[in-house]
Amino acid sequence: MPDPVGFLKIGRAMTGDPHRDPSERVKDYHEVFTLLPTPQVRQQAQRCMACGVPFCHDGCPLGNLIPEWNDLVYQDRWREAYERLDYTNNFPEFTGFTCPAPCEAACVLEINDDPVMIKQIELSIIERAFEEGWVVPRPPARHTGRTVAVVGSGPAGMAAAAQLNQSGHRVVVYERDEAPGGLLRFGIPDFKLEKRFVDRRIAVLEAEGIEFRCGVDVGVDVSAEELRAGHDAVVVAVGARLHRELDVPGAKLEGVHLAMDYLYDRNRAITGDRARYEPTITAGGKHVVVIGGGDTAADCIANAHRERALSVTQLDRYPGPAGTRPREIATWPEMPRRLPSTYALDEGGERRFDVVTLSLSGTGGRVEAVHTATSAGPPTFDPVPGTEGQIPADLVLVAIGFAGPERDAFLDQLELAEDAQGNVKAPGYATSVDGVFACGDARRGQSIVVWAINEARECAVVVDRYLEQGTA
Repeated sequence: MPDPVGFLKIGRAMTGDPHRDPSERVKDYHEVFTLLPTPQVRQQAQRCMACGVPFCHDGCPLGNLIPEWNDLVYQDRWREAYERLDYTNNFPEFTGFTCPAPCEAACVLEINDDPVMIKQIELSIIERAFEEGWVVPRPPARHTGRTVAVVGSGPAGMAAAAQLNQSGHRVVVYERDEAPGGLLRFGIPDFKLEKRFVDRRIAVLEAEGIEFRCGVDVGVDVSAEELRAGHDAVVVAVGARLHRELDVPGAKLEGVHLAMDYLYDRNRAITGDRARYEPTITAGGKHVVVIGGGDTAADCIANAHRERALSVTQLDRYPGPAGTRPREIATWPEMPRRLPSTYALDEGGERRFDVVTLSLSGTGGRVEAVHTATSAGPPTFDPVPGTEGQIPADLVLVAIGFAGPERDAFLDQLELAEDAQGNVKAPGYATSVDGVFACGDARRGQSIVVWAINEARECAVVVDRYLEQGTA
């Protein structure tokens, strides 16, 4: 801590993270998030207090050594900062762009001031590392002769593959979609994570010896039995893609879609490969209603803006936050559950709190309106009598979360035990089937990218022990 009073002299660069101007970014699909100039990043790192008990460590599921690399950035020792960051985090560029930063919520400064810009500093470190050529393939020094199949190429699958490959095992990642990345590629819009960043990391992993087999639907193209016979261990990292569906009259009308179907459709559409893929869901020229209050809903809103929707309305059944800062609506060091606005609403649209959806209606089988009422609030969210209303809607996007992993042919063939929530039961990462392990959202339920990476790293240790000793 070279400057023990840095936090007293220097304020946070801005109240939120630096973003491009909403009126400009809404015209394209490029990153909305920007990096501060290097001198400002160093100055922001100077605010870190190097607390005796660094709660940011606990706030981050990966246990990132945040005060250490903050200090190194402040001292202009960027390569060492990268080495400390790389020690705990396989993919800082993914977390730097997409993580909601629970570490910042846990920052001691956040008790009565704006927290250190941890996420901005992290992203600055990894981008500097790529620019300087410090991120290079590191093939394992030895090979064990054992092979591992990782099913799913999202952040959990990629991190598990990276860790097991470093242990010397031959790793093959199976992905049913046409390219690796999972939700990083198909679920998160380009304006939050441009796919060049995903491709850049995949190239490093491939150079390290990991094989990605895309367009392979395990359970259909290759059976679970064949997969197990061809590998010494199997890691299930298929995510939690079973959508929660809207259970109201009219939910099956044409024009009502699950949010992730829309996001997958838009991500594929903007690749420019129209000869191979023609989008089927569009918000252009329509009145759009997004049901749900989370990040997926925000991504739908932002996509609708870029398609030039006539209007975008978000319906959130929870009450609006009482304060204007995250700390006013949560108890430190917990992560705030909801914020007054999002990057998507900064671009336009309307968010209505305390609203429940009663039904959807239309003519000719196509949706035309969403019927609502004021919510009585948690836990029941009952409609308040006499508050009924309706909103015009040509496109309704349902973003109310995920119930767990899809019970597809692969999981059915494995006959894995489930927990009470419908996730793959793997309390110590080992499932009910010998040699089969699970991590990420498939094991813990829908969560954020840092938890996916954390789960994968811990799972890889268990798998490695199983391969070396024959026991999990």
